[in-house]
Amino acid sequence: MVKKCQLIVFILCLSIWSNLSAQILHPVKWSYGSMRMGKNEALLFFKATMDNGWHIYSVNQKDGGPVKTNFSFTPATNYRLIGNIQEPTPLAKFDKSFNMNVLYFGNSVVFQQKVSFRHIQDNKIIIKGTLNFMVCNDERCLPPEDVKFSILLK
Repeated sequence: MVKKCQLIVFILCLSIWSNLSAQILHPVKWSYGSMRMGKNEALLFFKATMDNGWHIYSVNQKDGGPVKTNFSFTPATNYRLIGNIQEPTPLAKFDKSFNMNVLYFGNSVVFQQKVSFRHIQDNKIIIKGTLNFMVCNDERCLPPEDVKFSILLK
């Protein structure tokens, strides 16, 4: 009888844990890449792929609304950024939740950053940093999330 009760409690705990872990949402997947653009320049790519119905916001989203997507690069002496992050033209709509126009991307989006470098030591440069973004759907927004990235230039 005691073992049967322990088994039932174990199954209940496992069921609760399973339900809680299933509720943790990660509707955005990030991937990264680079492409050489001549001897001393490269283009970095940051691709966000959103689950159906979810969207993230433009790097140009105005303050006072959702958190805009932001990229921070770890300072290093072997490369420098050329200009700002580039993005395709975002969708725009008035969002009642924020009481303002928002600029956003659904499905997927590729952000780009041009960099220059002096020379590649040991045939590689690693560019590191953190991106911050907020994701929403028609029902809710998740708290802003930081994602670390590391991109190898060859």
